[in-house]
Amino acid sequence: QVQLVESGGGLVQAGGSLRLSCAASGRTFTTYRLGWFRQAPGKEREFVAAITWSSASTYYTDSVKGRFTISRDNAKSTVYLQMDSLRPEDTAVYFCATQLYSGTYYQDYTYRYWGQGTQVTVLP
Repeated sequence: QVQLVESGGGLVQAGGSLRLSCAASGRTFTTYRLGWFRQAPGKEREFVAAITWSSASTYYTDSVKGRFTISRDNAKSTVYLQMDSLRPEDTAVYFCATQLYSGTYYQDYTYRYWGQGTQVTVLP
């Protein structure tokens, strides 16, 4: 199993920044890709960004391109999501999740382990 713990969420004004962290433990060597998803109240969970553990290839949903940056620190088994120029529509609970094989990076059902989530609230 892989355990994931997110941190770094909070309250921020529009235009501000936050950096989310996702610390992985357990059988982390089984991780192929790690992704960030978010879910706003009353909405379905949606893909935000992903990074392939070995190659560091990155993927983003269109609405965050140029504003969010995903990165990883192999030594710390941690993935980061730097979020800049935040907008009220970015308000959601953000989850990290691990993919154990080369599945479609934006489909949540291809991810096996999930963290508990961290709340991000962006004020107008």
